[in-house]
Amino acid sequence: MSASGGHADTFIRRDKMKKGLDNFKIRKGVFYPLCAIYLFVILLGVFVPEAFAAFENGVVSLAAGWFGWLYQIITIVLIVICVWVLVSKKVGNIKIGGPDAKPTMSKWNWFAISLCGGIATGIVFWGIAEPITHFIDGIPGLVEGGGTRMSALYALSTCYMHWGLPLYAYYCAAGIAIGVCVYNLKQPYNVSSSLYPLLGERANGAFGSVVDLLCVFGIAGGVSASLGVASMQLGAGLGILANFTPNAVHWAIIMVFIVATFIISSYSGINRGVRWLSDKNAKIYMLLLIYVFFCAQTKEILAMGTESMGFFAQNWIVQNTYLGVMADGASTAMWPTWWTINYWSFMIAYTPLTGMFLAKIAQGRTLKEFSLFNFVLPGLFGMLWFAIFGSAAIYMELNGAGIYDTMSAKGLESTVFAFFSNLPAGTVLSVVFMITAFLSVVTLCDSMTTTISSMTLTGEDVAGKEPPGKIKVFWGIVMASLAFINIFVAGITGNTSGINATKLLAITCAFPLLFIVVAMAISCFKLLGNYYKKYATEEEKKSSDVE
Repeated sequence: MSASGGHADTFIRRDKMKKGLDNFKIRKGVFYPLCAIYLFVILLGVFVPEAFAAFENGVVSLAAGWFGWLYQIITIVLIVICVWVLVSKKVGNIKIGGPDAKPTMSKWNWFAISLCGGIATGIVFWGIAEPITHFIDGIPGLVEGGGTRMSALYALSTCYMHWGLPLYAYYCAAGIAIGVCVYNLKQPYNVSSSLYPLLGERANGAFGSVVDLLCVFGIAGGVSASLGVASMQLGAGLGILANFTPNAVHWAIIMVFIVATFIISSYSGINRGVRWLSDKNAKIYMLLLIYVFFCAQTKEILAMGTESMGFFAQNWIVQNTYLGVMADGASTAMWPTWWTINYWSFMIAYTPLTGMFLAKIAQGRTLKEFSLFNFVLPGLFGMLWFAIFGSAAIYMELNGAGIYDTMSAKGLESTVFAFFSNLPAGTVLSVVFMITAFLSVVTLCDSMTTTISSMTLTGEDVAGKEPPGKIKVFWGIVMASLAFINIFVAGITGNTSGINATKLLAITCAFPLLFIVVAMAISCFKLLGNYYKKYATEEEKKSSDVE
């Protein structure tokens, strides 16, 4: 090809891109109300921090006190949906995008994006902190006292529940409903489209705009909470390595770097930025797993990991419905709120838009494949992570490693660095781990910023195009601002620690979405149960009959 021909092609591609961006319009019913809500929240946090904290505490009390049972039940229902898709040949063979749709990426890249986009800073932050906390403190109402065999089994089993298959059931079930409705039923690229089988055309009207508004509000709160957690953990690591005590100023500087990185990545699009980040991130996860497995107590990890998996299989329903009923003491009553309901709140905050994102990259895949790559594989990886890291940490603590003492003195965010200090090349591991944590939150924010931006726009083929860069920058700044304000308020009011402040924010923003996720689950059952009767093409019906 001649040089002039190459320049002409470049010009045409740029011209097409410009036209594509020009075709987007602000979705007024979502964008402007959301801006107003976030402006109000940020101003409230800056000028009346006590009122901000009181509002968060009030919402948390309402959510946990009155609706804790619903959080627990909907988790089980979503697992049932994912398993149904896996075992049903007829439903599992539905292809996202229709019979002629083709996959857009390799299975490895698909798995890596699903894994890294779902866990964010979760397993890298809590991989040591949660099992050590439950092992030493016990779980009030289930196992009293710590440092015992039973507290170790409950600690690991609880981590498997919080970070394994139940976690990914949220994302997978939402992705199934949204993917089929958008790419098979040709509904708009919105969360509200997943309610089409339940509501019909009302899902695309004013009610649908309210649903999408709440979903974007929830995910922005969830991402802000993850930004806060990541900034505190990276600050703790830098503080340990450079011998200083991190504060809100350091956290703010770290947030700036995170936001700048994911905005740059977001500009390059899903097929370049997110794919590259998730690929490297997933490989680092696996290398860390292998290193810890062979360099820590391998024999003990194998034994405790196996026994705790069996304990989880036997007891997960009991643990998944535990609410501290007739609690003897405040710690028992609050444990489900600060742990399980908090985790489900994080999942609910991410569920609608993560489902949208996962559906977007899964066109051309069957629902059985979708459930395998977005439920089974990442869920099992999360359980394996805690089996290895958690078992190793518990045995270290039994041998006097002092991980719990470090956590008590320097905060939960320092726990993993205390763990690495007990392994060969601990300083190198800490640096690698900080890179992993940084890439994790960047991958999450990149994918969610793209999805949030798409949700607040309207135009031709929103589902298939990248939103304008300036919209991504705007939402990146909004989420970072909310994260900083939340931690700032915690410091001003003195009501809670920075980590607990992120928990308050997640539960507060996600509470309205609880009812949307319930409606999505009902709609998903109706969609899959009636697909071949009401929505399938003739080609799909014939294929189903043959099978």
